[in-house]
Parts: sequence; structure tokens; C-alpha cells
Amino acid sequence: MGKYRLQRINDEIVREMARILRSVKDPRVTSYMTVVNGCEISPDLKYAKIYFSFLDPATPEEAAEIRKEIKNGLTSAHGFIRRELAASLNLRVTPELTFLADTSAEYGSHVDEVLRQIKAEDEARGPVKESDENG
Repeated sequence: MGKYRLQRINDEIVREMARILRSVKDPRVTSYMTVVNGCEISPDLKYAKIYFSFLDPATPEEAAEIRKEIKNGLTSAHGFIRRELAASLNLRVTPELTFLADTSAEYGSHVDEVLRQIKAEDEARGPVKESDENG
């Protein structure tokens, strides 16, 4: 199967998952602004990894607990989500869903913070003297 078709299916699943999440009634999912960041479907279209995150600010310890709670809520609503996905997508087989927390935004902010610290340390040392290029 072409990579282009898989990407189109991934995009369609993300779009439909965003719509379906608004109708999930589990408070573990709805109490946080849960966002579907991406989808990765297997080439045989039988399995799909759904990447999610949330938009509420939290400390790293709270964020880990919130991710676990949201994952449990999504797993609990798995049957409803899969049924709604089957009704909206025109596929022979509805993929089996696996929910994974997307921590790329947190990782990016951590890298940004480390770079800021390095820059602050460099500025604290003062200007760097340029050496004579001829020797």
C-alpha cells in the first residue's frame, strides 16, 4: 500500500478522533483539554497508535499522573471510540486502537530551558576574546 494512502488515512483518523473525543463522557478525558496529536497506522490497517496530549499546564509530576489518567479514560472508552470511528471511516477493517501519550512538547520545552541556561552561563562569563588568526 502506498505511503501516501497511509498518510491520508492517518490524517483522517486524527480528524475523526478529535470529533469523537468531544462526545466521550468519561471525566478522565473531558476534564483536561485532551488533544490528538497524531496517528500511526500499520500497513495492513489493523492496528493504529493514537498519540494524545493535554493542554492544561502542570508540573512534570502532575503531568505524568494526568497522562496516566487520560490513558485509562481513553482505554475505558475504547469500544465507544472504535465504534464511532468505524461508523465514520470507510474501511473494511476498523483498526485496533492503542493510546500513547505524546511528550514531544515537554521534551522541546526541556531542551529550550537547557539552551537558555547555557546561554546565561556564557553571558555570565563575559565576552570571549578573539585570538589572532595568524598565530
